[in-house]
Amino acid sequence: MSRNRPPLPYKPAPLSSNRHHQWASAGQIQDTLLDPLELGTLAPGSSSQSLATKDQKEPVESMSQTEMSRQTHIRKIISQEEAYIEDLNIVEQRFINPLLQSQGVIPPDQLQAFVDVVFSNILDLRECSKLLVKNIYQRQREQNGVIQWIGDVFMAAAIELSPAYPNYIGNHLAAEKRLKEELEDNLDFKMWLEAQSRRPKPASASDARRKLDLKHLLNRPSEHLQSYPVLLNVIHHETERGNPDCDFLVTAIEAVHSLNGVAQLRTFQMAMGRGDPRKWEWHDLVGPTVREKMTKDEMKRQAIIFELIKVEMVYVKDLENIGVMYIQPLLQADPPIIPQPRLNQFIASVFNNYADLHQHHLRLLDRLHHIQREQHPVIQSVSAAMLDAVLHFREAYLEYITNYPIAAWKIDNEMKNNSDFKAFVDQCVRHPSAHRLDMRNFINRPTPRLLHYEVFLKSIYEATPPGHSDTIEIPEIVDLLNLLRKETEPGVASAKQKVELWKFSEGLMFKPGESFDMELLDESRSLIFTGKVMRQSERSLGRNSWSELFVLLFDNYFVMTKLKEGDGVMNYQVSRRPIPLDLLTIISFNDPPTQRSAGLLQNLRGGSDTTSWSSPFGSYAPSPEFSSIFPSNTTSESRLVYPFTLHQSGRAGGIHVLFAESAAAREEWKQKLEEAFGLRKVIQESNNVFELMTLSIDTFSSPSMINGIGIKNGLMKQQSYMENYTGRVTCSVPFDMADGRGLVAIGCAEGVWIGFRHDPKSMRRVLHLRMVTQCAMLHDFVIFLVLADKSLFAYHIEALVPSTPHAPQASAVPQKLNGNKNVQFFSVGNVQGRTLVIYMIKKGSDSNFRVLEPVGDKINERLRQPAGFGSKLGFKTAKSEWFRIYREFFSPSESFDLIFLKAKIVILCTKGFEIMDLYDFKSVTIPQREDPRLAYLSKRFEQCRPIAMYRSTEDEFLLCYDEFGLYVNAHGDPSRSTDGVIEWEGRAERAAQHNHFILLFNSQFIEIRSLKTGRLVQIIPGTEISCTWDGRGVDDPVAQNLLFQSSGGEIDEAQDTKIHIVMNTPDVRASEMGRTNGVSSSVVTQVVAELSLTLPLVHQAGNDNAV
Repeated sequence: MSRNRPPLPYKPAPLSSNRHHQWASAGQIQDTLLDPLELGTLAPGSSSQSLATKDQKEPVESMSQTEMSRQTHIRKIISQEEAYIEDLNIVEQRFINPLLQSQGVIPPDQLQAFVDVVFSNILDLRECSKLLVKNIYQRQREQNGVIQWIGDVFMAAAIELSPAYPNYIGNHLAAEKRLKEELEDNLDFKMWLEAQSRRPKPASASDARRKLDLKHLLNRPSEHLQSYPVLLNVIHHETERGNPDCDFLVTAIEAVHSLNGVAQLRTFQMAMGRGDPRKWEWHDLVGPTVREKMTKDEMKRQAIIFELIKVEMVYVKDLENIGVMYIQPLLQADPPIIPQPRLNQFIASVFNNYADLHQHHLRLLDRLHHIQREQHPVIQSVSAAMLDAVLHFREAYLEYITNYPIAAWKIDNEMKNNSDFKAFVDQCVRHPSAHRLDMRNFINRPTPRLLHYEVFLKSIYEATPPGHSDTIEIPEIVDLLNLLRKETEPGVASAKQKVELWKFSEGLMFKPGESFDMELLDESRSLIFTGKVMRQSERSLGRNSWSELFVLLFDNYFVMTKLKEGDGVMNYQVSRRPIPLDLLTIISFNDPPTQRSAGLLQNLRGGSDTTSWSSPFGSYAPSPEFSSIFPSNTTSESRLVYPFTLHQSGRAGGIHVLFAESAAAREEWKQKLEEAFGLRKVIQESNNVFELMTLSIDTFSSPSMINGIGIKNGLMKQQSYMENYTGRVTCSVPFDMADGRGLVAIGCAEGVWIGFRHDPKSMRRVLHLRMVTQCAMLHDFVIFLVLADKSLFAYHIEALVPSTPHAPQASAVPQKLNGNKNVQFFSVGNVQGRTLVIYMIKKGSDSNFRVLEPVGDKINERLRQPAGFGSKLGFKTAKSEWFRIYREFFSPSESFDLIFLKAKIVILCTKGFEIMDLYDFKSVTIPQREDPRLAYLSKRFEQCRPIAMYRSTEDEFLLCYDEFGLYVNAHGDPSRSTDGVIEWEGRAERAAQHNHFILLFNSQFIEIRSLKTGRLVQIIPGTEISCTWDGRGVDDPVAQNLLFQSSGGEIDEAQDTKIHIVMNTPDVRASEMGRTNGVSSSVVTQVVAELSLTLPLVHQAGNDNAV
């Protein structure tokens, strides 16, 4: 009903009290009420039965019964307000002031905060009520004791009450909770409160007979505010129509209702999961009068906006609870629930940047609450707040959501392996704020949040009337949210893949005693593909010969497993040693399908539809005679399977024929393998530990026979033909001349070449010797040693590459050091300051060793010029002995190599590693084969050949055999229980060490591993690879230090230490010599190169994670 309401008949006095009231001591607050004697007939203290004094009987007597009742109810409002003021006085005088003056009831550092929370701004409410009573009495005086208009006074009061009451009532739930907590935890406060409550109430209080109850007094403002509309409705009912006060009362009732709604709204906003857990709905805060004026769509729109804000409050509270329920208890637990070294990393990886999300949504919620308070009960739009939030929290969500799969896995994994953590998580489920949800539910809260916003905004959009700004703004926000969700998808997929990879890592089961580190927990690792394939054993026939494999294709390994499920957990039994992708190649994906029940051999070895394939490792053609053994099976149980063929290089290598269930599945395997190979190539090229630097590219060559005729039966016997080739390169050594020239000597079947180290075209032959197998340089004595055709020669380096044309040593005649004995190998080194040369002569099954020491004076003395015809022709040698025999000893076993330690030597022989003292020839052989811990290796010790020994740590060595490596301590005992044996991928013919890496050489590839862990870090493929220099040298202190001392030194020094290799070039050039004896030939060019650490990784070489 619309009325023309008259203006307010007076301007109410403003409330001067501070909204943020500072607590005052008793007596400081002055009473603002007028003296009752000044108020006239209806002053406080007058009899409630009498409305007027004697002088005012006439106006009262002339009142109608209705007006009398109206004035009675006005008087009732005044009495109620005065009693309410007295109750608030009691709160201050009996509780606030005594508590502030108490000693030890509440700890001093917590007292003020407790008072602020529990009592809030209750004294501001008292000031508002005092002002209301004052204005009513002022109206009474102005209207001669009979109040004609009261509605406008309450209209003004509603304005004054509007800030104070919503703040107090909104905080009331928090006050109740804080008071309850203090009563439960603080016995002194409980006893103090009981004592204060037993004191009698003043007679003027609202219920003098009732015991003082602080909880009741704190709830009085909420009850009192709700009583205003009831009393004003009664007064309005008693007011005669036509009285202007009717309109004022209607407006005042609406204002107080609105104030109640705002107070309820504030209670709702302040709840945030605290206090009363009741569910709030939009209609709880919006009265029926307001709702009646709305359309159905608008009511729906407002309800959705309210729901959006309500859900946002719950979300913000849950984010806050992550810190309260989980992070802080984990950090403060004593003893720790998660071991301290892992705790911070666990918290960072599980909860990630939740705190950033919490701050973003706290700001969004503050804006939504502000809009709600400003526009209640009808909110125009929340689009601006939502758009600002979406633009700001984008990066935080990208980081959090993409990490969630990892976080969830870490929680599950920790619960599985840590019973204390599982108990902690179960206990947290019972936390009042957990709502019976576990940790995973809480950390998952942000994951669907973006989609929830889309749903809410689309619902608001559907209920928005045409022409509203939301019809333009909401679609833009939804597009941004949708784009953000799509941006998280690749990261989520990558994280899920990583989790799957970790699950596979845990589920992989190797044979007893086997272990294999594929670095699946490395952050850079990725899982490319998984799937089921079939394999058929050639040892059995028919349907039983088929087995199902589950293949895992990682970015570094190809792993064939068999699925095994137990206790609800899927495990993967590794059926073959994992294959490095660097050693795997595709042979064929085009072979025709075969019948599964017919057997693999029908397709591969017989039948008209069988094809042959070829590969770099050989060819395979079916034999017709097998076709009759395996007849076609056309029963309904037969089905086609589609083969694909792979080849594995290395010791455990060979052909792998696997079968996919369909052509599409086979094609997918092909695509995924090619993807994995391409990814592996890119990763390796950017993370190679070693790189090749060419020493010679086209100097050395040898013939390659075609048509299967060997060299010994063909061209090797033709001297004139072989003179055009250098033969196979066998050895090399770098050295520096006195004038600073950096040179390299390379030995091969046809002699020794020397040239500048990084100038391949400078290579020149300096020695015409046959079958050169070893060379070495004694830098301090400028002596070059060569083992050729089992004879050991010593040359003065000036005789090979003179510094000046007339150098005294340029004409020095070489010396043969072994007499008439056949030398198998020699080694040079330094033992306690002595430079020694040790060579081995095989005698039956024994190895005889002669130790030579160079004689510096003899080497450097000026040669006497020999006289006579023979000397002039160069047939005689100078009478100068460059070496003397220092020791001789033998070993009753076949020996393969000899290594110098700092004070001893190590003989690599069939018995193992024999460590000998050259002074007394006492020796000990490691490992101790009788050790029961090595029983499982006893046969392998007999079958495998020792090739090297390196110090891996200060107290540990790695013994290298041609098939495996074994970590032992200084006494030769096994030093590691789980990963003490490292299986090589290939059968190593030789080993070398550079910095913190070992290199294992076979003809197909170089296998590079971490010296400390044995982990495979790089494979360098090639053809006919061999090591020509392993970095050892008597005068190379860097090499000696790295080989036999602690590997913890500076790595920059190792840059000068190089390892030399030789390999065939990929291309084979046809020989222009034509045919000889019907044998066609081609030329194989050999590349000699040095291996050195790549510059980007040199400073990280000691860290496995660098590769």
